[in-house]
Amino acid sequence: MAGKKVLIVYAHQEPRSFNGSLKKVAVDELSKQGCTVTVSDLYAMNFEPRATRKDITGALSNPEFFNYGVEAYEACKKRSLTSDIIDEQKKVQEADLVIFQFPLYWFSVPAILKGWMDRVLCQGFAFDIPGFYDSGFLKDKLALLSVTTGGTAEMYTKTGVSGHFKYFLWPLQHGALHFCGFKVLAPQISFAPEFASKEEKQGMVASWAQRLKTIWKEEPIHCTPPWYFGE
Repeated sequence: MAGKKVLIVYAHQEPRSFNGSLKKVAVDELSKQGCTVTVSDLYAMNFEPRATRKDITGALSNPEFFNYGVEAYEACKKRSLTSDIIDEQKKVQEADLVIFQFPLYWFSVPAILKGWMDRVLCQGFAFDIPGFYDSGFLKDKLALLSVTTGGTAEMYTKTGVSGHFKYFLWPLQHGALHFCGFKVLAPQISFAPEFASKEEKQGMVASWAQRLKTIWKEEPIHCTPPWYFGE
């Protein structure tokens, strides 16, 4: 939709990968709609995933005993976080929709993307206590996980060897995104591209592009335990 702003947080090392294709088609389709699309290509940016005292540029509030959460919160209020964090926060702040594009590592995000979440979504910026879940600071924004898996769709069912895919989405969608207030759109899961034929891969990319044509009409999921684990 024209005038909308989208941030794609992208975590893959190889531009010609399947993840790269999904990212590229999202940029193309959303730009064609008149959206402003920004990509944070974490590996290309050499993004720092570690939460350390280097993230605070000013004086620490307690130099005797380092507590990252407390110091990041204070630094956020004083605008003394390091510039790479502030740059990402600015992109998030401006976005109507944040898409995370990544391969599933151990039922979770790659370390570089976990580090992005740890450092960028800090208290004072994304949430406060109180000021989380439905009252999280990012409550006027949409978030969407676009994930590729190694395992097949059959493996990620209730009776499959890996359990339902919704189980691994719980800590990411609920514990991080919804905690910060995001309204979560249904995930886009591309199962086992490594084992797919060329045609099947093209089909997965095409269905993502197709979905993005009407993405602004979608309703968020009901982000509560029953969505993930059933009644």
